[in-house]
Amino acid sequence: MTDLMAALSLHRIVPVVVIDDAGCATGLAEALITGGLPVAEVTFRTPAAAEAIRIIAERGDVIVGAGTVLTPQQVDVAVSAGASFIVSPGFSRAVVDRCAHHGVLALPGAVTATEIQAALEAGLDAVKFFPAATSGGPEAIRALTGPFPDLRIVPTGGIGLSNLRDYLSIDAVVAVGGSWMVPRELIAQGAFTEIARLVWEAVELAALARVT
Repeated sequence: MTDLMAALSLHRIVPVVVIDDAGCATGLAEALITGGLPVAEVTFRTPAAAEAIRIIAERGDVIVGAGTVLTPQQVDVAVSAGASFIVSPGFSRAVVDRCAHHGVLALPGAVTATEIQAALEAGLDAVKFFPAATSGGPEAIRALTGPFPDLRIVPTGGIGLSNLRDYLSIDAVVAVGGSWMVPRELIAQGAFTEIARLVWEAVELAALARVT
């Protein structure tokens, strides 16, 4: 799990993907690689999610996890499909414990000091700050790093090219999650060349944030 967090920290962005047809998974994976960002969080918002995760995981060249995971049973399905990390919109001790059972990284949603403290008590050192934009954005994250100086954060929700650097400039932020470079409609259309372009654009901006 330490290696996985290091990889996410290296890439700085986690594309949040909604796939309606698992047949699009290969094209999406290739677009991510072409764009220089071999990472995907495939959300459990559609029936195609588990199969899409399996297809991407079997390639071996993309870090793939499952998002919008709400129950321990979904953890089982996602891990069986090949997910290497599990993302939840909120904190569920049952979900976190099931992730620990499988030995996979859990990134539960947390935006308050109480939720973060619960995550720390469950043995975690990283959380998903969601929904980021409507929960105080970068200012809130900076405030939370005071009482929780060792916390690592992956903000998601309302992040795009216009504010990406604001989040990545915070030391506690490992990476940001977002879907702007992998729009659901473009995936459904098979517009993978355009997705690769959007991914590359995001990667370039993240690289600038790293050095400024």
